[in-house]
Amino acid sequence: MTGMVKTTCPYCGVGCGVLARRQSNGSISVEGDPDHPANFGRLCSKGSALGETVDLDGRLLYPEINGRPTDWDRALNTVADRFADTIREYGPDSVAFYVSGQILTEDYYVANKLMKGFIGSANIDTNSRLCMASSVAGHRRAFGMDTVPGTYEDLEEADVIVLVGSNLLWCHPVLYQRIATAKAKRPGLKVVLIDPRRTKTVDLADMHLALQPDADAALFNGLLTWLNEEDGVAQSWVEEHTNGVDGALKEASAWTVQKVADVSGLQETEIEAFYRLFGGTEKVVTCYSQGVNQSAGGTDKVNAIINCHLITARIGRPGMGPFSLTGQPNAMGGREVGGLANMLAAHMDIENPIHRNRVQRFWGSPAIADKPGLKAIDMFQAVADGRIKALWIMATNPAVSMPDADAVEDAIRHCPFVVVSDVMAETDTVRHAHVKLPSLAWGEKNGTVTNSERRISRQRAFLPAPGAATADWWQMAEVGKRMGWPDAFSWNSPAEIFREHAALTAFENDGSRDLDLAACTAIDNDTYDGFVPFQWPQSGSSIDRAPRRFFSGGGFFTPDRKARFIPVAPPQPRSVSDRFILNTGRVRDHWHTMTRTAKSPRLSGHLAEPYCEIHPEDANRLKIVDADLVCLHNARGSMIVRAMVRADQQPGTVFVPMHWTAMTASSGRVDALVDPVTDPVSGQPALKGAEVALEKVAGAYHGFMISQEKPRTETFDYWAIARTVGGWRLEFALLKELADASAFLRDLVSPNIGDVIEAADRFTGFWQTAGFNEDRLEAAAYLSTRPVPVSRSWASDLLSAEFKDKTARWPVLAGRPAANMLDKGAIICSCLSVGLNQIADAARAGCLSVDAVGNATGAGTNCGSCRAEITEVINAHCLIAAE
Repeated sequence: MTGMVKTTCPYCGVGCGVLARRQSNGSISVEGDPDHPANFGRLCSKGSALGETVDLDGRLLYPEINGRPTDWDRALNTVADRFADTIREYGPDSVAFYVSGQILTEDYYVANKLMKGFIGSANIDTNSRLCMASSVAGHRRAFGMDTVPGTYEDLEEADVIVLVGSNLLWCHPVLYQRIATAKAKRPGLKVVLIDPRRTKTVDLADMHLALQPDADAALFNGLLTWLNEEDGVAQSWVEEHTNGVDGALKEASAWTVQKVADVSGLQETEIEAFYRLFGGTEKVVTCYSQGVNQSAGGTDKVNAIINCHLITARIGRPGMGPFSLTGQPNAMGGREVGGLANMLAAHMDIENPIHRNRVQRFWGSPAIADKPGLKAIDMFQAVADGRIKALWIMATNPAVSMPDADAVEDAIRHCPFVVVSDVMAETDTVRHAHVKLPSLAWGEKNGTVTNSERRISRQRAFLPAPGAATADWWQMAEVGKRMGWPDAFSWNSPAEIFREHAALTAFENDGSRDLDLAACTAIDNDTYDGFVPFQWPQSGSSIDRAPRRFFSGGGFFTPDRKARFIPVAPPQPRSVSDRFILNTGRVRDHWHTMTRTAKSPRLSGHLAEPYCEIHPEDANRLKIVDADLVCLHNARGSMIVRAMVRADQQPGTVFVPMHWTAMTASSGRVDALVDPVTDPVSGQPALKGAEVALEKVAGAYHGFMISQEKPRTETFDYWAIARTVGGWRLEFALLKELADASAFLRDLVSPNIGDVIEAADRFTGFWQTAGFNEDRLEAAAYLSTRPVPVSRSWASDLLSAEFKDKTARWPVLAGRPAANMLDKGAIICSCLSVGLNQIADAARAGCLSVDAVGNATGAGTNCGSCRAEITEVINAHCLIAAE
């Protein structure tokens, strides 16, 4: 076993510390870092499975030009020459970078410096535009800068936590665990969940306000009015430290409890109960995430929340404040270095000539962008219409994640010159690149990231760089040198870049800017290598690791140092439509477009194919039942997914996860259906507000297959593929009649397979085939005229089983175990691969609490993300027992 390396998780914005060890057999063990102040040793299911995602399968290992391997010199010269030629002929705004919250702060810094300071255009934007731009805009409007006031400790010190548009249990599981632990110690801590969906996070909530989509601003306008009318205003603090309260109150004054009820669909009694709880409790933290940000009025929603904290002076003190939960591991780091098209580095403003002059002097650059660049939606529209002729995409997959994804992919496909830096050889985006540049993956990277509470942590390499893969910052620096600026891009290590970034934050900073890393400007490489996590600002001569909060005594970053109340006019309610409102988001065990999590069999064990949640009333009306295939469509596109009938959805709404791609499903790219509508202030897309029609797909045959080798999928009208232990699992469907279903299955599993057995029940419409080589199951496939009645977890485990006794082969065809064999059922606990049947058995044996089930089965004892689902199984058992 090699030594342990302290690094940081590459998933969400919680920024958990990780201990990684290379084992003697080459595998990687991962556990939470008990000393890291973000997670204190906790990890979620995704973090726990990181060791399963570091293999080289599918990796891009060498540069390519037009699909042919090449060396770095030729690849980089090609990129530099094509960008330089394009700029020479069409100007600097004819090129663009689209970067990512997956890259490190040092990578982000180099990209921003190259584009804004040397190319001279601000056409650099980031996929953080899709998740946090409205929060940035709201902060800047209210505080003068993109300042997150609080810390994670505030979640544990609060007496009320309001979660708005945040499925915390699935999207920020470690923060959920910290709150759950605090609530167990202090049962008086109240949690309010504000979300149209009844997500798994409701398990923690004392109150769930299931408001109509986009009614958040109305709810908080009503709260502002209620606070004013019920003597909830911190009058002297507001007068001393804020401006604009009268305008905000005037705009909000029409929002009585009754009007809020009319618009939100909530009962007046539950609205009043929430207002009394907020108004009557000093220590309140309001956490918000994508349900707030990803809307056409996202910035107004953010300011409506902030207004309520400003009017009560509940900001910047322990246990209180508005708290933006970032989606990506380095969304905050990207904001710090100006990764957004409308910002400069070090939280300076691109519209401000003093700031532009300061940054240009610091960089010694020949040009500085003098106006905001194109934000993500506008950028890809400019690619489509030919204004942008050279595009460099880094560590992101916009052909899947952008709204109107089909149009975005088409724009990339037809762009004259596309460079993609990525770790994977094939993604929906990479396949359209003229030049592919192999980047370092997690485990190979070296640099820093900043989490949601402004805490900077080191991401350290513990694996060698494979093939010719290199750091993103090195690729961009080399292109900068080749474009004629060798001195400005002459770094030899990420430590040098970080020192320059820190020096820029301190340059001519007299306290007028929140981001100040003066204490890091002169650190040596050893100090950088040994960084212990710390929060900014760090304006002293040495790093201080005490908690850092902003604004308890005012001191905002506006010209008069006062916060600004922002009048908010909530949107008009939607007109009645026979279409469904489409909500998109994450699932528990997958991340973004699955280039990493899809490598882990256990992370696919919980949910292995795209799906659509639909309310039972809507399902009954459309004659849809669980596991049917359904088609969602509108003018932009269509997709086929599996139906999940759940009362967690509101009638008239559906939920579809964002993760599936053309690599993992036949038609799982949900953002192809999303309109490119944006918030007018932030430019953030409204990813949760598209309208779609929904109908049942009349499939002729449904199928399920397990296979040692990756199966081919071109035969199927619908398919979704996932890893499983020992091989692959495949859901599929055929929308046409088969002349011979048995022959079709036999052809599916039999190439190069020794023994094939089969069975059929034509009366029920169920066909089964399995193929063996010696004592190993090579493949098994099942076909039915209805959704296939096969235990997926049991069947998948068969790929690792031995079949020396040929009589043991025949139960494979049954699709379920014999009476004396274990059937886990659908996987509930991914960390320990515990299934629904095992949890139900424990409940029947008298384990009627989550902890008791955990003691009996292990479920819920690692990351805890499945505890809400365990509770549901226990409750269902109790109901059955009572009948």
